[in-house]
Amino acid sequence: MTSFNYGTIRSEVTAEGVRTISLNRPHAMNAMNRLLIDEISVAFDDANRDPGTRAIILTGEGRAFCAGDDRHEHVHPETEEEARAVVDAIQRATVAIVMGAKPVVGAINGWAVGGGFEWAINCDFPIWAESAKGFFPEVSLNLFVTGAVTSILPNIVGAVKAREMLFLGRRYSAAELKEIGVAWKVVADNELLAEAEAVASQLAALPTLSTRAMKRVLNQATAGGLHQALQLETEATVAGFLDPETTRLLKDF
Repeated sequence: MTSFNYGTIRSEVTAEGVRTISLNRPHAMNAMNRLLIDEISVAFDDANRDPGTRAIILTGEGRAFCAGDDRHEHVHPETEEEARAVVDAIQRATVAIVMGAKPVVGAINGWAVGGGFEWAINCDFPIWAESAKGFFPEVSLNLFVTGAVTSILPNIVGAVKAREMLFLGRRYSAAELKEIGVAWKVVADNELLAEAEAVASQLAALPTLSTRAMKRVLNQATAGGLHQALQLETEATVAGFLDPETTRLLKDF
């Protein structure tokens, strides 16, 4: 099995055919700085190219899956070019997770906020720990969601519930997310990784051709909506970054 090394991501083989990709900034609750944003897409691209990897687990080290944007390392874009570069990097991560060849099992622990919630939703088989919670703060900050969730989320929960989640920024428990279909399974915190590995091992044992074809065809059936969502989200997020009101709101967040 190929070994990969990154600054903010840990990628290791944890079972036969199973690679676990862990967001590895536990001191910051795996909040997203620019290096992590860049490296998660690289880590997924590497895993999808690795012939020994047949299924992927995505999780977070420590107390959280991903606490959203790292407020301590946030560098606010000053120009449209800078804003677009950041948003494009965020969207590349979703493309790598959703459109990659290998099935992805999410092991969602602790907080999944903003972009972290998006990555949880991007997983094919999202398993949430009982204590985990997720929410979208973007609209309250004069920003916009990414990760193609404007397409994926309404398909899961329906248009009205998606509006509630995206506009109002409510905080949802794992049990609530299971009830509306965002979480596939909810398990005890101390069983999360074992359950994720069991599911990933089951996926890894399936025939490679049919497994990859199933993910590809399911995604291609909705690819037009996904790609359009990514493009529209990018434009809305870039505009939000450049609005002076956003800078004021972020200072108070």
